[in-house]
Amino acid sequence: MSEAKTTDSSPLTKEPLTKATDSSMSTEEPQNALTAKFTSKEWDALKAFRDELPDMLVSAYEKSDAKTAAIKLWGVTIDPTNLLDARVSVVLMKFLRARNLSVSEAKAMFISTLRWRDEFNVEAACNEVFPEDVFGELGHIYGTDKEGRPVVYNVYGGNQDLKMVFGDVQRFLRWRVAFMEKSIELLDFENVDQMIQVHDYAGVSMTSRDANSKNAASEASSIFAGHYPELLHKKFFVNVPSYMTWIFWLFKPLIPSATLAKMSVVGSGASTIGKALLPEIDAKQLPKRYGGEAEAF
Repeated sequence: MSEAKTTDSSPLTKEPLTKATDSSMSTEEPQNALTAKFTSKEWDALKAFRDELPDMLVSAYEKSDAKTAAIKLWGVTIDPTNLLDARVSVVLMKFLRARNLSVSEAKAMFISTLRWRDEFNVEAACNEVFPEDVFGELGHIYGTDKEGRPVVYNVYGGNQDLKMVFGDVQRFLRWRVAFMEKSIELLDFENVDQMIQVHDYAGVSMTSRDANSKNAASEASSIFAGHYPELLHKKFFVNVPSYMTWIFWLFKPLIPSATLAKMSVVGSGASTIGKALLPEIDAKQLPKRYGGEAEAF
């Protein structure tokens, strides 16, 4: 699959200005296929959220020029002096949707995310060279679903030497964040703004998990829940051991319904997995090991 990056360009020249469908919007909004699906309530929340964005940047970066200095998030340039940008609207809407359109809660999440990205040094993680023999088989990006969303595979049994993978928890987290950022590069935030994830647990057993792997999983879950909102369309857990299925159902009542609707726990074997994935992904885009026809990893 080609992983060509899209380049930022101003929607003011790339896309025609059209009036937002919400009559309460007094300004013209640059539109794309994704903003065209915003509801009236979402436009109202976005406008209020956007009005506070310069102050949010000051809170996040604690410097005087933050109100006017452009930043880049997930490949999208956010210029606080010119926020009428369709791709920016799509990015900001993710924080609002993750917090049920609560502007105050979305604001807290956005500020927290910007601070975390600086503290974690996401850019450095993306430029780090990770050992192929340790991480090379743990993550794959292959094909798209029927709506053009990239499909991302996390293969937890891809390396059986867990001491090599999780011996340095912070290195694992840097790799995991860099892999997520690589996946996001395939989202244009014009037609596609979410991905499908397939988590493969083949070869993973209860005894194979140690304290480091548990800590890494816990920290990674916290990072993605707190700082990568609404980037997931669906998540499939495949080749899941029976004990993990039991744990999932145990915690099911604690999982938000909106999140639960995106998750499916699937059994083992290409035929079984294919029945779950083929309605979403064309057979030519799906690896054979998951019931498709593609000669992939």
